[in-house]
Amino acid sequence: MNDSGHNSLNTQARTVLLGVARDSIHKGLTEGCPLSVDPDDYPAELRQQRASFVTINLDGQLRGCIGHLKAVQALVQDIAENAFAAAFRDPRFPPLNAEEFPPLDVHISVLSPAEPMTFSSESDLIAQLRPGVDGLILEDGAAHGTFLPSVWDSLPDPRDFLAHLKNKAGLSSRHWSPDVKVLRYRTESFSQL
Repeated sequence: MNDSGHNSLNTQARTVLLGVARDSIHKGLTEGCPLSVDPDDYPAELRQQRASFVTINLDGQLRGCIGHLKAVQALVQDIAENAFAAAFRDPRFPPLNAEEFPPLDVHISVLSPAEPMTFSSESDLIAQLRPGVDGLILEDGAAHGTFLPSVWDSLPDPRDFLAHLKNKAGLSSRHWSPDVKVLRYRTESFSQL
């Protein structure tokens, strides 16, 4: 079992989910809609309600990333919808085109439930962060943002990680208030071999 209380996904389940993600992107290219999946057609572990993100990269560069922070549906459905959205609805990028599909690298992150962190100050929060392990959700009033644990690869220093997360949430990197809330989660991440 992993920290989320769920069993880790086996190789076959991971392969199925990566196939669903690619099929959903392909269907988006050919028919303009995500792959429709019936959870009853899949093993029990893929029918569980789990939150996920699908990240697509092209030539080592981010090409789209969309997901849910909370479990809202069966994992296999979440993957199909998020893969389509990452390819065609990420507002940072134009919709994917057919030439980009074959070399696309699809990366899936399945999230544990987010848990609130308790801290007395910004330095206390920074001291509790686990680089390479923690995904964070930062909230302050209407401002909010998240970084998956994979972001530690490019921002390995906890102070920098938090500063960039504040920017993503629409706040100054120096912002701090007693109303700041931070939740921590972990991911089980995988991509095609």
